[in-house]
Amino acid sequence: MRIGNRHYTRAEVLERVGSIRQLGGVRRCLLDDGRSKGVTAFEVDTGAGFRFTVLPDRGLDISSASFRGTNLVHLTQNGEAHPAFYEPQGAGWLRTFFAGLLTTCGLTYLGPPGQDGEETLGLHGRATTTPARQVCDLSRWEGDEYLLEVTGIVEESQLFGDKIRLTRTLSTRIGSQSLTIRDFAENFGYQTAPFHILYHVNAGFPLLDACSYLVLSPCESEACDAHSAAGMEQMRIFTAPIPGFEEENFLHRMYPGPDGWATAAMVNPELEGGLALYVRFDARALPLLNEWKMMGQGDYVVGVEPCNAPCENRAILREQGRLPFLEPGETRELNLEIGVLQGAEEIERLVKQAE
Repeated sequence: MRIGNRHYTRAEVLERVGSIRQLGGVRRCLLDDGRSKGVTAFEVDTGAGFRFTVLPDRGLDISSASFRGTNLVHLTQNGEAHPAFYEPQGAGWLRTFFAGLLTTCGLTYLGPPGQDGEETLGLHGRATTTPARQVCDLSRWEGDEYLLEVTGIVEESQLFGDKIRLTRTLSTRIGSQSLTIRDFAENFGYQTAPFHILYHVNAGFPLLDACSYLVLSPCESEACDAHSAAGMEQMRIFTAPIPGFEEENFLHRMYPGPDGWATAAMVNPELEGGLALYVRFDARALPLLNEWKMMGQGDYVVGVEPCNAPCENRAILREQGRLPFLEPGETRELNLEIGVLQGAEEIERLVKQAE
């Protein structure tokens, strides 16, 4: 285990602590105010300055996140709302969207509201407002490392309809500045089902500021609409908040490295000697990255969003032949790593690796 600048064995650590909680861990709590009342939370502290909050009642998504006391993410005015407040119609999803380090969109549809045959679909799906079951804190020693691990199952199902199960494992370790997300998706029904997923990672102030910029692995980029096309040249650089700003969206088709993984990172070279929030993901399962650029007043956020298909209404993707499916019993594995780097040297290394 790495503590500060030194590595310790398990025996050396146990000689020096009464409880491992001295160094980090997972603390379960219950939110008890306003629209968050009744929401279960796991506060994860790696002991290396990286802290984040996992919400089992919100699909095992992650709300707040900070590094050595500096906030990394955008948190909307909605707060960590209880899933009972979810409004599936139209853009009602925005009333419970907390943003945070991770909001999962899907599992059978996402993108703008609209019709798909006889089914009326709202914005971005039900995943983030579906409480997980069989939630466990499996933190434990493995050799000289103390793993911090939370697991659970999120299911989207309907009588006579689609049935998708997502088994999620969030893991890190004491001394780490990153976490891994391992998702196993399964069609546990008896008919072919759409499987559309997007990992909505939301950088916010002070990480996001007028000096910040986006680093991407090699990719082919396009604007998602005519309005966004006007901002293509500035899609990787950001400004101070702009009155009346209209959101822009860009789609990046990633060219992964030899290991099949791709990288995206929000970098602020002027914050704490240089600070970066990065997302690495297996581009064989998540070949696209949607970028949501929103420079509005109070709504000041950049979404870095690995996905398995474009952020578009399901009927349009179906018509284009771009809608992903899972056959009965078929499974798919999706892997991501989210972490923090500090200092010019680490950021320079990240940029070179991304290239």
